[in-house]
Amino acid sequence: MTANPFDDETPFVRPEWDDEGAGGEGSKDGWRGPSGDPNDRQFGDVIEPIDPEAADETDAVLVGEPYDGAVIGRRGARYAPTAIRRSLAGVKTAHLRRGDPSDQSGVRIGDLGDIRALEGDGLDSDGVDGVSGDDDGDNDHSGQDVASVQKHVKRIARRVHDLETLPVFIGGDNSLTYGNVAPLLESGDDRVGVVNLDAHLDCREVRESPTSGTPYRQLLSDGLDTYVAVGARHFETSSAYVDYVEDRGGTIVPADAFGAGLEAVVDAVRSAVADVDTLYVSVDCDVLDAAAAPGVSAPTPGGLTTRELFGFVGSIAADGRLAGLEVVECSPPRDEGNRTVDAAARTIAYALWGYLEENR
Repeated sequence: MTANPFDDETPFVRPEWDDEGAGGEGSKDGWRGPSGDPNDRQFGDVIEPIDPEAADETDAVLVGEPYDGAVIGRRGARYAPTAIRRSLAGVKTAHLRRGDPSDQSGVRIGDLGDIRALEGDGLDSDGVDGVSGDDDGDNDHSGQDVASVQKHVKRIARRVHDLETLPVFIGGDNSLTYGNVAPLLESGDDRVGVVNLDAHLDCREVRESPTSGTPYRQLLSDGLDTYVAVGARHFETSSAYVDYVEDRGGTIVPADAFGAGLEAVVDAVRSAVADVDTLYVSVDCDVLDAAAAPGVSAPTPGGLTTRELFGFVGSIAADGRLAGLEVVECSPPRDEGNRTVDAAARTIAYALWGYLEENR
């Protein structure tokens, strides 16, 4: 093990999983596969809580970001990191056609916990079970301005990106994207591209404060080289923002492009990011059709199916330039039948499978 690579003595806090969660009593912070079948290998059996000094020994690490103070629309995404962990713990690790990359000798996936100072001041990180009847997620409990939160996340994410592992950030709202990606722009040597799966372009102007709708304008202003929006909806985005993306050389692949087939979309995106050195993938859960993902800040019809999302993420995560992935804007208090939380968890599973399959 190496020394703690973070300035803070304790930059992360362990989320508390209750005994009714996937792990149950006596589990490692919840990370235990809940199935009683000895043949079932689940992500709960593979992922382990780790300290920062051990992160370099892993192939990927999870980082929770329980914050939703910048949401345009319905809040509740602050509850997602633990809810998604709970769901992911019960997801099996085998792919029907490709086997189980997590079963390879030496594969390790760690969980650093939640970024400290995001979960405080009433910003609970202990999942949907902690939501009281009069708390539907609409209240911003953070007590922090959004710019300060982004600055704090950026400082921690910078250290995470310096680790010899793939970071998987679990939000939280889309304003966190700025802090997660901005450190990748600081070297000045590499061309950086972001693939954003989202119903919206999220390139609004920053007025009084950043919001969940501003991160890509912020990143493009900071020098992001390539921006690709996948799954954007017709009649959901103002023309001014479409023009902004196109004027900056960005690419928009609308949701209906999937009608030509998954391979056609993957090829189009790979072509759009062909010249970048570093790739980051962001998944806003509202890229899914509202029927598949009701538990988001802004559910709308006309979106991707879960099968399309999973197939795309598994393919793009296999890119050797991948430097990070995030899943944001899942709002457990707004969910129905855990559909959105389960889709978010499986998105992470497909990403990890694609990455491990091709990069080990």
